[in-house]
Amino acid sequence: MIKRFLQKVFQKKVKAITAINRADSALPSSANIIPVKTHKINKQLISQAALKTCDGLQKAGFDAYIVGGAVRDLLLNFQPKDFDIATNATPEQVHKIFRRSHMIGKRFRLVHVLWGNETIEVSTFRGHHEANGDAQVNDSGRILRDNIFGSLVDDAARRDFTVNAMYYDPAREEVLDFHNGVTDVKARLLRMIGNPKTRYQEDPVRMLRAVRLSAKLGLKIEAKTQAPILELADLLQDVPPSRLFDEMLKLFLSGHAIESINILREQHLHHGLLPLLDVVLEQPLGEKFVMLALKNTDDRIKIGKSSNPSFLFATLLWHEVLSAWQTYKKDNPPIPALYMAMDEVITIQAKKLAIHNRFVSTMKEIWAMQPRFEQRAGKRPFGLLTHPRYRAAYDFLLLRCESGELPKEVGEWWTKFADANAETRAAMLLPDTDPKKRRKRRHKKPAAAPTVSTDA
Repeated sequence: MIKRFLQKVFQKKVKAITAINRADSALPSSANIIPVKTHKINKQLISQAALKTCDGLQKAGFDAYIVGGAVRDLLLNFQPKDFDIATNATPEQVHKIFRRSHMIGKRFRLVHVLWGNETIEVSTFRGHHEANGDAQVNDSGRILRDNIFGSLVDDAARRDFTVNAMYYDPAREEVLDFHNGVTDVKARLLRMIGNPKTRYQEDPVRMLRAVRLSAKLGLKIEAKTQAPILELADLLQDVPPSRLFDEMLKLFLSGHAIESINILREQHLHHGLLPLLDVVLEQPLGEKFVMLALKNTDDRIKIGKSSNPSFLFATLLWHEVLSAWQTYKKDNPPIPALYMAMDEVITIQAKKLAIHNRFVSTMKEIWAMQPRFEQRAGKRPFGLLTHPRYRAAYDFLLLRCESGELPKEVGEWWTKFADANAETRAAMLLPDTDPKKRRKRRHKKPAAAPTVSTDA
């Protein structure tokens, strides 16, 4: 009992000393320290998982801050979608503190801390990639590997935009602002930290991130930040497909996809991200279809509904499939030609965007079901209703009808057919004009031979 009591006393003293050390530790002189009465961040908008992660690191004697987009959104009084934590603890130390955690990444080593269904990403303060350590840069200046650790000041300088270089300490309820990010948030200005050209060369994806943040938050891209984009746009061709896909997914699922497309055009970044997307957007029918799809996605996200990436990319690539399908139908039956077209489009985009296989299979199912909606005779419509991808394919059909690709009455027929009872459905079926489906004539059985009587 005495031993247990002494252990508790010792633990309390350690916590007290740690708290005093943290309170007395000198914050970087270059930081603008903003108190709660000024920034007015609503702590209720912060996830408990993020608060517990910071608390766990701080109790272990480390610095820990909520950082980046979450702080920016909190200052705008938005509910952050994700919470990232920055700390001076190494990935190995973070992993030891939290039982349910695992280290990830080669380019940047990170730790994912798991709290129920929520994952908090924890990164160690970064140093400059030119410092001695585990870093690698290619000929164009893109950082291939970067596990250089540094100070909080170094980490802030490594952030991309000023609005992403703010740190929130939940214990003190203070915001540390190193690059006038708070001022830029209030001015709705998106400004790169450091030399924009060099920063884009280090990571070309920052050009897409500028577009996404500008569209999502209504920020104007600062002139110096915007200037090198046209010149450096081709650097995106050198980005690994998986990273490009992840960034494009964030862009199109931001709830501001239409604004993003418009800014992509303004910055000349739409060419090559999806195969011939710029050509599609210059065609009246293709542009109408794509914009309807993006509006549908934006509307769903803004009211809190989910949006399936498979459906989204199926719509973005549909007119590429249509174009290839017309070519293959010249020498092949329609359905095999459609599958050949789908494979060609997926192969072309795979060189630039690594769409996950689980999305590709669903995209192909949605595309492959489209010809079946034009078959409204016999038992085929009933079979289509039971298909597991029917709802997604039906929504896709409605977009085709709304854009003018198909007559609206096709979509209206399927809407009515799906909701009708058995008797009404049977009456709605169209005559079967497929010669292959004609009934075979029934051959009459030959008449039995007359029975000859043998009676005398």
